[in-house]
Amino acid sequence: MISNLAAGVRAFTSNAFYVDGDRRVLVDAGANFDVASRVADEGGLDALVLTHTHRDHVGNVPAVVDAFDVDVWGFDTDQDGVDHAIADEETVRLGDHEYVAYHTPGHKDDHLCFHSPDAGVLFAGDLVFQGGSFGRTDLEEGDRPLLVESIERMVDVLDDDLGAMHTGHGPSVTDRPYQHVEAALESACADGRV
Repeated sequence: MISNLAAGVRAFTSNAFYVDGDRRVLVDAGANFDVASRVADEGGLDALVLTHTHRDHVGNVPAVVDAFDVDVWGFDTDQDGVDHAIADEETVRLGDHEYVAYHTPGHKDDHLCFHSPDAGVLFAGDLVFQGGSFGRTDLEEGDRPLLVESIERMVDVLDDDLGAMHTGHGPSVTDRPYQHVEAALESACADGRV
């Protein structure tokens, strides 16, 4: 089961997805709210996995580590708080399923997406969002052509069997999520700067 522990929070934060199962994992910690108590209400935690290290996704990392004594996994161990690196196309266990990690820079250099074909689930971070929106490229490390390449990669990896897309902001997408990824690619290419 996957639940967004940031649901209903009125603060600057990313979503924070609790993935229950054999390996209880929090995908992104969010910021500016007490996610540790929400994790405790769910029954505890085995690991914290990051899509990327923008402040709104990692602000609560110290509180989660302090509360549950868990390791933090992400793409780049040179980033503060990341204990273990996840390589491109490495398999990681989230809940009861294996997910393939895809390095998808463009929004931030250390950005990862996680896809489980068996579960039919994508954790998209800030790469793409509901309705064909896509991650900002006007921040440090932002790169529009690189973001387009990353979205193209995910369009190639995914297909219509995708059942759910959990994004870094906004609602999760369960109605034809693959079409939202395709729309994001179209939108990212539309302004002619790519």
